[in-house]
Amino acid sequence: MAKELCASVDAYIAAQPQAAQSALAQVRRAIRGAVPSAEETISYQMPTYKLDGCRLLYFACWKKHYSLYPASKELIAAFRAQLAPYSINRSTLQFPIAEPVPADLIRRIALFRVQEITGRKPPKKSRPAR
Repeated sequence: MAKELCASVDAYIAAQPQAAQSALAQVRRAIRGAVPSAEETISYQMPTYKLDGCRLLYFACWKKHYSLYPASKELIAAFRAQLAPYSINRSTLQFPIAEPVPADLIRRIALFRVQEITGRKPPKKSRPAR
């Protein structure tokens, strides 16, 4: 059976199992609270937050956990102790649906991602062909 395409974050959360909806709403509030200026949209069929056109964070619901993306090596290193109870799979942070949402940690991760995005150097202008 194909996944239902959702046009908004509200629709995405409402389409998830009842047991996950509260956790996803808390994740959403944590991100929005940390970065209220972030644009909220759906991308890759997941709730997505963009800042100045750059992808800040995504989250997605799975059967027993929800995931937060992307987690750079620097982010994982900065939050290693706080992330110890959770699963990390490459650049994905996984949080069990059945456990309390670590809203403060998610807020701090969102703020760290802001620093990663705003700290990047602007792309170099390409040189004209000779």
